[in-house]
Order: sequence, then C-alpha cells, then structure tokens
Amino acid sequence: MKSVPKPLDPVSQKLQKMLAQAGLGSRRDMERWIEEGRVTVNGQVAGIGTRIGPDDLVKVGRRIVRWPAPEKLPRVLLYHKPEGEIVSRDDPEGRASVFTALPRLRGAKWLAVGRLDYNTCGLLIFTTSGDIANRIMHPRFEVEREYAVRIMGQLAPEQITRLKAGIKLADGVARFESISDEGGEGSNRWYRIVLKEGRNRIVRRMFEALGMTVSRLMRVRFGIIALPARLKRGQCIELTPQETQRVLEWLQPRPEAPTEAAVRESAGTRNRPRRSSRAR
Repeated sequence: MKSVPKPLDPVSQKLQKMLAQAGLGSRRDMERWIEEGRVTVNGQVAGIGTRIGPDDLVKVGRRIVRWPAPEKLPRVLLYHKPEGEIVSRDDPEGRASVFTALPRLRGAKWLAVGRLDYNTCGLLIFTTSGDIANRIMHPRFEVEREYAVRIMGQLAPEQITRLKAGIKLADGVARFESISDEGGEGSNRWYRIVLKEGRNRIVRRMFEALGMTVSRLMRVRFGIIALPARLKRGQCIELTPQETQRVLEWLQPRPEAPTEAAVRESAGTRNRPRRSSRAR
C-alpha cells in the first residue's frame, strides 16, 4: 500500500516570503540571506524553500523574526520625488536621499518599489512589504509605468511608430505601449508614454536612440497607483487601509484585475500630505 504524502500545513509558507512580509527586505534579498546561512529555523540553518508556520522560531542572526500578524496590513507610502535626490540610503558623493524625507519606522524599513534616477522626478512608492515590492517590480507581472516626457523638438510620425514597435538598445529591445502628444511651446514638446518595464534609464535611452534629448522626465503612474495632484515635491502621503487592500487585491495572481485607474485621485481632497524638512 502506497503511503499518502503528508499535506502541507494550511497556514505554512515559504521562509523567504515570510521574511519579506515581515518588512526585512525584498524576497530576492531574503533568498540571498538564506543562501548566505544567516537565517535559522528552530536552531537549524535554513535553506531556500523551507516552509514554516506560526510556531517555528525564526532568527536572522540573533534577531528573532515574529510571524506577521494576519490582520495587520502592510504600509504603503507615496512620495513625490524631486530632481536632485537618489533612491539609495548610502551615497559616496553625499547627495540627498529620498529616504531622509520618509517617516521613521520601528521594527521594519521602507522598501523602494523601483527607482527613479537622480534627474527624474515624480511618483515613488515605498512599502514595508517585500512581497508587494516584488510583485510590482518583477518583469513577469508587466506592471504599467506612465511618464510625462518633455523633449527638445517634436517627434515625427515614423519616430512614434518606431517607439511603439520597438527600439533596439544595448540590453535588448524596448517599446512603448502608447505615446500621445501633449503639446508644448517653443522648442519643447510634452508627451505621455506608457511602458511595462523599468530598466535603467530606459525612457531616456529610447529617445536618445532617435537623436532626441529628454529635458524633463516625470513618472505619474505605477500600475493602478497615480501621483496625487496636490502632492507637492518632497512630500509623501500614506495609503489608507482601504486603498492598501485594493492594491493587495490588484496584485493577486488571477485573470481579472481592477482596471488601471488611479487609486489616489481623491488624496488631494482627503489628507494633508507630509512635508519633508527639506521642502519647508
């Protein structure tokens, strides 16, 4: 008689996912920690894919990591990044960091969902959940990014066709899902573009491949999350529990998802944004 495999504990989950949900970092970072032997479960060095439950003792070094409370939602923060800040906690050049403008946390840390380069402004999302950060950023989920782009000159119809069909870059072909002319004055022209990936400087490089110079670049939407209209540069605002729950539902791996409408359009009339000390 064949033995019946023991069913998985219905409340168990993979170790790297639990650590990410506890706010220690992204799932990829947690996998690296596990591979380095920094994580133990019940006194034993853990491996990738180890499944744990609420009663297991998990440690990272000497620190005990508690099983995340199921009723506690992760925190999600929207920040209007100005030009002249880096998305890093450490910079050898001593430049201003976006993290100094964020509210302090105890027992967790803010994780940046994607990056914006030093000279790019607009929407940055931060969360305490490595799982949220991973699902929004991972290329296989193809989350839309929308940008307002100002260039020197005007695109010809054939150039717009090339941008939508695909531009060959050093690290592969890239394409815009859509591009619309928003008008402009003088030699400057504004465009709205949408793409589904976040390679380094990809928007600037695509225009540069056509001989066009980007003079201003601003991210205005990331998936269903839009930059609130009244959120000024250097300010941040936290999603409400209801808005956070909607983001979690949108990220669920199922065929149907909410339409990509902005969840933060009402923020400008509801909450007072937090202003960083530099913005005062």
